[in-house]
Amino acid sequence: MLGSTPTTSEASAPDERLVEHAPSGRLVAQRGLFRGPDPVCPDDLYAQITIGNAARERQRLVVHSGSEVSMDTYFGRFPASYWQRWTVVSEVHAEVTISGSGRVALVASDPKGETRTVAAEEVTDQRGGQVTLRAALNQYLDGGFLWLEFAAPESDLVVERLRWTVEAPELLRPTAVVICTFNRADDCTKTLQALAADDEALDVLDAVYVVDQGTDTVESRDAFPQVEKDLGGRLRYLRQPNLGGAGGFGRGMYEVTERGSEHANVLLMDDDVLCEPEIAVRLTAFANRTAEPTIVGGQMLRLLHPTILLAGAEYADFAQLVPGKVVKGALDDVDLTEEAEDDYGVPTGKPNRGDRRVDADYNAWWSCLIPAEVIAKIGLPLPLFFQWDDVEYGYRARHAGFATVTLPGAGLWHADFDWKDADKWNEYFAVRNSMIVASLHAEIDPKQTARVFVSRVSRYLMSMQYGLAATLIKAVEDFLKGPDFLHDGGAAAAKEIHVVRADYPDTIMYPASDVPGYKPGDVPMVQAGPAPSKARLVLLKRLIHFAMGKTVHEIGAVTQKDATWWHLSQFNTVVVTDGSQGGVRIRRRDKEVTVRLAKECGRLTRRLINEMPRLREEYRAAAGDLTSRENWTRLYNRD
Repeated sequence: MLGSTPTTSEASAPDERLVEHAPSGRLVAQRGLFRGPDPVCPDDLYAQITIGNAARERQRLVVHSGSEVSMDTYFGRFPASYWQRWTVVSEVHAEVTISGSGRVALVASDPKGETRTVAAEEVTDQRGGQVTLRAALNQYLDGGFLWLEFAAPESDLVVERLRWTVEAPELLRPTAVVICTFNRADDCTKTLQALAADDEALDVLDAVYVVDQGTDTVESRDAFPQVEKDLGGRLRYLRQPNLGGAGGFGRGMYEVTERGSEHANVLLMDDDVLCEPEIAVRLTAFANRTAEPTIVGGQMLRLLHPTILLAGAEYADFAQLVPGKVVKGALDDVDLTEEAEDDYGVPTGKPNRGDRRVDADYNAWWSCLIPAEVIAKIGLPLPLFFQWDDVEYGYRARHAGFATVTLPGAGLWHADFDWKDADKWNEYFAVRNSMIVASLHAEIDPKQTARVFVSRVSRYLMSMQYGLAATLIKAVEDFLKGPDFLHDGGAAAAKEIHVVRADYPDTIMYPASDVPGYKPGDVPMVQAGPAPSKARLVLLKRLIHFAMGKTVHEIGAVTQKDATWWHLSQFNTVVVTDGSQGGVRIRRRDKEVTVRLAKECGRLTRRLINEMPRLREEYRAAAGDLTSRENWTRLYNRD
């Protein structure tokens, strides 16, 4: 039944919603919105008042007399370059309902950010008439966007129902949203409510899967029956044991493709986002018009700093075991409402927009649409539990011939990563899984991987982060066990790393006002000096001082920004602000623990260098079985 909420013990019934269907008229590629779905969403990301004043509603704009408004904004622009490069569409229409008198102009940019007017129309005493401006998508291959500008010289101009439309395909692909959640019931409920509250966005969604892996469940919330009703029979609520993000998102992919949906879109979305429902419209429309099945990803705006875009497009640096590197030429952690700067930090007089087209290697799963054809060909996620599963899937798809497009203007807000402390249990998965993914998709010299491992552990030991050093050591130990270690999907590893970290007091966070053993006045704040120009010499000096038992400061407090190894290594005891800004951690110099962990690091380093060539072949040989439907059927206890 369409309104049922099956659990893991129920058999999957065919889903008649997830079938291709005929369009009704032109395809809405994106809507023109004038403010966000929530009051905290900055208005200037949607429409910018350049002269005078205007009244903004979600889908209605009143440009007062003597005023001008531009849609040259993050959500207001149409990504012409991406549509020309990746889709079969050759023309786009900007359709808008107008009342009053004024001017409507269709403006374009080029890869350098230079602008030109493509079309314009003067309107006089309109009474809800439609204005349609057209643009050929034939001059934007390397970059460029389109947007509308409104001017009301002498009287108010009312703008409503702004739509960017393209020619529709013969059949529209169905889209199923998959939200994976673990003990974030309130966040997940809010995300569902946001989708349910936007009728037009909901119209492009044929099913909504919630894979609940927690003990504090979404269905336990008072709002759940109403949101289930508001979703109009689309909700599929699934319960299962915690198999991490890979297992949760993978379950949705598993369910959608099991139901005979050969041409469906699977739209993965995090539970803890501030959801802009428009993302469903834009990703779905784009996927319906790509020349070949294509992964289409959304962008991340920073929740605590909502005008800042994390990255225009990303790749992974396998040599350094670092994901989320920004593609050259892409926007990189910039405020979209501020003026852009050149390579020398000089203001350019142009806004931060990113007019060049940039190509991503993968897209993170805070919001990412994957066609069923991709899943059918390359399989389900690798059972990595948490971290790097999205990176691995994007590179696996890339090697199979499927591109990933990170679509500008398709964005939502997600918690800022730099407000999440690295000294957490999940760093185990970040390190272990990065080595697995690098083994699968890159040819990295084992000595390079060993250098990265040694460098990180050395810095952590100098910073008295013994629990974090032990976390990395455990990650490498388990990587060296080979692919059989992934047999249970990561559930055992998630428990074991908590046990490992429990032996190290520096992993515990305390309120800043209640540091055990110290009164507030006992711990002076000690600021860091500049970063050393010769880091290796400084490291050698710190090691010599450590061996001699010498320190500069007996005790001190250090901010998160100043918590670098070259500063912390000068203390006997230091109270460090946690990256979350929610408390502090106490780190104490311990020579015995330092030496023990250093010896373990050395032992594993030798093993890494010697065994990585063999392990690389073992992981590659096992990947097909690990990502198979049969393996996930076993993990989901569906066999």
